[in-house]
Amino acid sequence: FFQKFRFLILILILLNKNDVSESPQSSQHCPRMHGYFAHEDTRICDIFYYCVEGKFNMITCPAGLVFSEKTGICNWPDEAKKNGCGSRELFNFTCPKVDEAVAATHPRYADPDDCQYFYVCINGETPRRNGCKLGQAFDEKTKKCDWARKIPECSAWYKDRLTEEELDALENPLPKLKDHANKATRKRTRS
Repeated sequence: FFQKFRFLILILILLNKNDVSESPQSSQHCPRMHGYFAHEDTRICDIFYYCVEGKFNMITCPAGLVFSEKTGICNWPDEAKKNGCGSRELFNFTCPKVDEAVAATHPRYADPDDCQYFYVCINGETPRRNGCKLGQAFDEKTKKCDWARKIPECSAWYKDRLTEEELDALENPLPKLKDHANKATRKRTRS
């Protein structure tokens, strides 16, 4: 019972990350001793600091996301609502005008500068950058990710990044062997 109680207290402390009653004792990147804090340079949207006892850990959001000061997590730019960190400013991409029926399907468009990425236009208006897994590229015709070598305009995209052997291994992974050595076997007895 007491272990569960201590665990609950720890969670409550972590959730109360930016408690205003905490006396400010700033250190490098940490305006307070504990919490999640945006990068000091407001033009840097995807990096934030997690501070514990005044010591920071720098964290980078996954591609396409920005740090939201309101929630303390990485979020889509349009949901984070951070000045200068909106989808249009970050991605230099604007969703093409489409009719209402197409907009409702959240259309996808290739990133003009990066074969591995594409944009999903939420309600046809708000771009959200998404990516294909390593070795794949976004196919503008099918609107899906596929192996880059199968898409003519992206066939050489990984040429300087991955060897042919690495691409082959990604496209045709070896089957995983089942680990029977670590599994205990039980015999059923009938009565």
